[in-house]
Amino acid sequence: MSAAQPAAAPPPPLTRVQWLIAVIAAIGFAFDSYELLMAPLFVGPALVNLLGVPATSQAVNDWVGILFYVPALAGGVFGLLGGYLTDLLGRRRVLVWSILLYAFSAFAAGFAPSVQWLLFWRCCTFVGVCVEFVAAVAWLSELFPNPKQRETVVGYTQAFGSIGGVLVTGAYYLVVTYGDRLPAVRGGHEAWRYILMSGVIPAIPLIVIRPFLPESPTWQAKKRAGTLKRPGLGEIFRPELRRTTVVTTIMMACAFAAAFGAIQQMPRIVPGLPEVQTLAGPARQQVVSAVQSFQEFGGLAGRLALAFLAIRIVSRRRLLHLFQVPGLVLLPLVFVFPATDSLSLVRWGIFLVGFMTIAQFSFWGNYLPRVYPTHLRGTGESFAANIGGRMIGTCAALVTTSLVPSMPGAAVPIKLAYACAIVGTAAYVIGFAASFWLPEPPKDQMAE
Repeated sequence: MSAAQPAAAPPPPLTRVQWLIAVIAAIGFAFDSYELLMAPLFVGPALVNLLGVPATSQAVNDWVGILFYVPALAGGVFGLLGGYLTDLLGRRRVLVWSILLYAFSAFAAGFAPSVQWLLFWRCCTFVGVCVEFVAAVAWLSELFPNPKQRETVVGYTQAFGSIGGVLVTGAYYLVVTYGDRLPAVRGGHEAWRYILMSGVIPAIPLIVIRPFLPESPTWQAKKRAGTLKRPGLGEIFRPELRRTTVVTTIMMACAFAAAFGAIQQMPRIVPGLPEVQTLAGPARQQVVSAVQSFQEFGGLAGRLALAFLAIRIVSRRRLLHLFQVPGLVLLPLVFVFPATDSLSLVRWGIFLVGFMTIAQFSFWGNYLPRVYPTHLRGTGESFAANIGGRMIGTCAALVTTSLVPSMPGAAVPIKLAYACAIVGTAAYVIGFAASFWLPEPPKDQMAE
């Protein structure tokens, strides 16, 4: 009779340095989202102020699409380069410089004298954010060799992405309410300028802590031994990786399309609701911020649920379906019905849609490091996240705004809600269909 298999030893407790690493990664993920998710809040007031036209102007609608998509396009192109540099120069170095780039460019955007300068600085911010995500995920995954510990750390630090969303909605509420007490910027007290400038915050702890951050031991050992292969874009399309690269790129594009093409448009839909139309400007923006906070808390709950389930459900495909299937049902219902009629239902509807959609972003942070070898980890992650997600997926925002004029309804917010329903549902359908070709990664181990 064979002896029983001994139980797996529990993972060792985190060291002080590992806790420091987790804290920096969490700050990075939080302010990634902080920088990106401020766009739905500031874009309307900023365009009205810089263009000198009413909020219902077609010029505002056109520039919204540009400000959502062009920075994402820049982020995708330079983010792919950043992934290559992450494999070539090391995880820590690229991570630090990417955070500094997005922090200081966000601060500069607060002083933008024109919509063109605002667009330029937002492009710089997106470049930093796109590179930071890839470098941070590769760095974290290689610093924690124990599989369960790695899944837990990567999952829960990514949950801080939604903390960033909660922080930005709270910060926007504060600057809308108390902005007139702050120092004037370019001769005024516009809330959108203050919220952009607040993006410099993550640079402060990073400058202090940077000397204590180690390089990835896996990458560094291979580099010193001379066994680290040179990364190359063509390598991720070798026969053994081609299916992984194509499917993950399509699916990340769909996740970003649902977010940018639908749920991030909600702040422009809320002002058209009957309960909100009669409110004064500051009060209306406070309601918008409150609704946005429901979406962010939903996203936070979804990321935490994903982190909890990631170490308990072996099949990655089954784990993803737990969020895709309910989201496919909920998204069109929320944008067709409550988003055109009821503020109270919109709050809880966007909470649930945020739960199902934002959780999928954490999924990819756990999945991608496990399917690419060390010398291609940054490049492979970057291609899926930046080409698929940032470049292809975010163009859904442009598609949504382009559909608005042809949608039924008497007012722009109602037309926008219907456009969001179409684009978001299409993204979910394509992503769910593609998931059946998603390869299962090697159990516990990461590719070498």
